[in-house]
Amino acid sequence: MKLFKQLSQKLNINSKKALNQGMIKPFDVNFDTSKNEFLDSLSKHALKLYEKKCDIKNFTKLVLSDPENTSHNDIVKELFNDNIKDPLENKKLEELANNDKLLKDLGLLD
Repeated sequence: MKLFKQLSQKLNINSKKALNQGMIKPFDVNFDTSKNEFLDSLSKHALKLYEKKCDIKNFTKLVLSDPENTSHNDIVKELFNDNIKDPLENKKLEELANNDKLLKDLGLLD
């Protein structure tokens, strides 16, 4: 009788393994943290490469879209006609360069 129980238990275990092929029980998996960290860093690196590729693709599309389009110049002229001050004017740049509060906020002064 004892032999029969052992045989039936062994068959039950083997049949359960056969039924569960392809399925992973979370409690049966031996997690290796070094593998998980490697996969996480690999995934982050792949994401960064994908984002870089998308940025380059979008930038190239913008740059090569229409070299004849000069509408941006018209927009700037309209702004200057509405008394908007030129931020690249030498006097304004000098004021920004000598602004201690701005330089401290940017971390350029102690």
